[in-house]
Amino acid sequence: MENSRRDFLKTTGGIAAASAFVGAPLVQTSTVAAAEHAGERTQHELPPLPYDYDALEPYIDAQTMELHHTMHHQAYVNGLNNAEEALAAARAEDDFSLVQHWSRQAAFHGGGHWLHSMFWEVMAAPDNGGGGEPTGALAEKIEEDFGSFEHFRNHFSAAAGAVEGGGWALLHVRFDDQRLLVLQAENQHKLSPWNSLPILGVDVWEHAYYLNYQNRRGEYVENWWNVVNWARVAENFEAVIGAVT
Repeated sequence: MENSRRDFLKTTGGIAAASAFVGAPLVQTSTVAAAEHAGERTQHELPPLPYDYDALEPYIDAQTMELHHTMHHQAYVNGLNNAEEALAAARAEDDFSLVQHWSRQAAFHGGGHWLHSMFWEVMAAPDNGGGGEPTGALAEKIEEDFGSFEHFRNHFSAAAGAVEGGGWALLHVRFDDQRLLVLQAENQHKLSPWNSLPILGVDVWEHAYYLNYQNRRGEYVENWWNVVNWARVAENFEAVIGAVT
């Protein structure tokens, strides 16, 4: 449990919550030298899945998982590395003519990398902890903030279905009052608040479900509940609460 808490706190780089959140995503990274006088930067790497590509079947098929992980998530990792390298070069050359472009690229790809790193971890095989309902403190908090687990699930599913274009439905913990919130993110980064952190999310970009579900996003979301790893979500919840209280 303690290691999981530390690992989750490492995912929160760039978010200030009582100065508690620092570090990098749930991935292997290394520090590399940037161009001269540009400082050091992180070389981001694709994290391995914590299960086989076919582990989430029949709800999410193996082909979708493999393409999603090795192609889409890898593209976000590559894009983030490219953006941070370009920004380092801009500092070294004192040429910031493209700073707006590369800042946007860093936000988009960085958001994709972080959210996917979380996404893999908050799912589990149906015969290995996936599905069901949360227990303990997380279950009590969901009931407190949403009225019941059923109300929360209906709210979350509706938010996932209503995301415009590609994006995410997310369960956040707000730092100010430790309330749970259901929020949306368009793309990987738009609509993101500053004073909260997601502990659960479902990817509703079409690449997450189109091979099996075509345009039936609602059916995909309904089946996704069968692979939610509530034990991991609870660890994420406890990590955030522990850091802000």
